Amino acid sequence: MKAYKKINSAAGHCCSSDSRKNKNLFTKNPVKLCCLLFLISFPVFAQQDIEASRMDTIRYGTDSEITALIQSLRTENTDYLDNELIKIVQASRNQGVLTGVFAFFGEREKSGLEDRAIKAITERQNETNETVLSAMDYLGRVKSGDAVSIIMEVLETEERRFLSTGFRAIGRASSANKELADDTADFLVDFYTYREPGNDNQSVIISAIGDTGSSIGVPFLVDLVTNTDERIPLRVAALGALSRIGDDEGLEAILSCIGTNDPNVRSAAVAALGPFTGDNVDSAILEAFRDSYYRARIAAAQASRDRKLEAAVPFLRYRAERDDVPNVKDEAIRALGAIANKEAVEVLEILFYERKNSDRVRILAGDMLMKNSPEGNFLKAIIELDEAKKKNQTPLYNGILKIIGETVTKSETADAENLARRFMQSGTPVEKMYGLDLAANNNLGALREEIITLTKERNESIKRRAVRTAEKLGIELSE
Repeated sequence: MKAYKKINSAAGHCCSSDSRKNKNLFTKNPVKLCCLLFLISFPVFAQQDIEASRMDTIRYGTDSEITALIQSLRTENTDYLDNELIKIVQASRNQGVLTGVFAFFGEREKSGLEDRAIKAITERQNETNETVLSAMDYLGRVKSGDAVSIIMEVLETEERRFLSTGFRAIGRASSANKELADDTADFLVDFYTYREPGNDNQSVIISAIGDTGSSIGVPFLVDLVTNTDERIPLRVAALGALSRIGDDEGLEAILSCIGTNDPNVRSAAVAALGPFTGDNVDSAILEAFRDSYYRARIAAAQASRDRKLEAAVPFLRYRAERDDVPNVKDEAIRALGAIANKEAVEVLEILFYERKNSDRVRILAGDMLMKNSPEGNFLKAIIELDEAKKKNQTPLYNGILKIIGETVTKSETADAENLARRFMQSGTPVEKMYGLDLAANNNLGALREEIITLTKERNESIKRRAVRTAEKLGIELSE
């Protein structure tokens, strides 16, 4: 009915604006009237029902079509079709479908496919290699303890095609259970020592030992780290493994590598200090900021971030402002955001509000600032947003827009509400999306009418975002 009312209104408007000569044009010429009706209603009838189309793709689509759908879901960061994907995986042997869904669930560490993944491994003679490998990877990512013994059986066969992925998977899968982690670490050390995994798998096994988190592997890793005749990649892998385990028994071995001549081992040693404490650890991290090798400076920033090392703030400010390597600047800014004491926040404010700084520095500093100190900075960020738009600084504008959309503020909700309303009423499609995010993140229920209006948008992405926002805020929507 509504469509016909709009059509009649449009036709009436056309008639009233015509000259007397054409007053009865449409009533006298039914063909022209039909054409007009068709042109007006065509967009309504041509618009696809996206949700129904997606369900049809899951039920009847090819593997490439389902892969394309998964990519869309990944881009939208949405999970509303997870249960439907689980259903199709249970009954499918299609390699494209299985590997696509395993990967999609695995990267989000989303459970629900464990039984199907275990079946793919135990009945691997009926599956493609790619399906078995993706199943193992998935089980590792979701830390499935039930999969440990099954993956171990596969590794015992020493089938080369499964070794690399199997080692990675079993280390992760065992990490949620101490007993399983200890058994797995012991198994991996034994495999490395007494079998022939091949040079390409040695680093993988070392990393997997670290992924277990078990102290059982520490003596083995310490021997690797301190052996100056050992290959550099293996020493680097062992340093990373010791860091992930975080056992103090490995600290001295890590510190012994800080002064080594090889820059890769040196930077890996600095990066490994994050989980440890003590004055000697702090001193080693701060000294690494002076290292001419840029990876060592990156490692120092990351270690400072992991430990929230307040003594590192002056070093981090210097690196964020002056380092000639962009990645060092990035890590320094992230570390300031993690530390987030008064001094660190002041540095972030300087970096963000100084308009001479690069867009990259300002966007990252603004992100850290709004995550840690939105109160008192939210309105200022809006000013910077509008300034970037006025000067046509599109990358900067888009960066600040995303930051503002993700911001949660308690004391500046009026400003958040005004901006979200502005975006939803008259913004671009991207601005409308971030306006909805701002409303959802700050519980802006006062924007009920604007949100309901956007649930009727033709743009399906905006429509879905509006529906999710309404659900989150408890706004009832009519059928």
